[in-house]
Amino acid sequence: MNHDSYPEGYIRSILTGVKTVAIVGASNNIARPSFFVLKYLIQKGYNVYPINPGHAGGTFLDRPVYARLADVPEPIDLVDIFRKPEAVPGIVDEALALEPKPKVIWMQLTIRDDAAAAKAEAAGVKVVMNRCVKIEYGRISGEIGWAGVNSRVLSSKKPTLQAGFQHFKVED
Repeated sequence: MNHDSYPEGYIRSILTGVKTVAIVGASNNIARPSFFVLKYLIQKGYNVYPINPGHAGGTFLDRPVYARLADVPEPIDLVDIFRKPEAVPGIVDEALALEPKPKVIWMQLTIRDDAAAAKAEAAGVKVVMNRCVKIEYGRISGEIGWAGVNSRVLSSKKPTLQAGFQHFKVED
């Protein structure tokens, strides 16, 4: 896969095909991007597990925090990595050791490791690098356009609202 650009359908299929997300490097600091993503994905209905060994046993946004991916009590669909690039190979190895394997490994903005991506893809796991789950969800659903941001999507179709305040969905 070319990780310089992702087809819209690829990102959409990931966002609609996963239910359980583990955020490696999650934080309870409201100024950290991982906190925003954690809160946003919870609001969108995903079952989110924060992974942070320094806070294991505690909670972030009423969600139990785990030290490792293997500690999560149910299969993980998407592993979202909020760690330095040097930590990626170890996290990918940990994710690939899970049974069942996650469907997707997602590396947040500025995080890219082509060797780790190739290893995951060879194991049948989809990979996204240097993208933010929250931004991609907002862009595809049309939410981001409400803030005046160019979503790269032109449509005469009115966005479909779910329950809640400006709660869009990524399904057609």
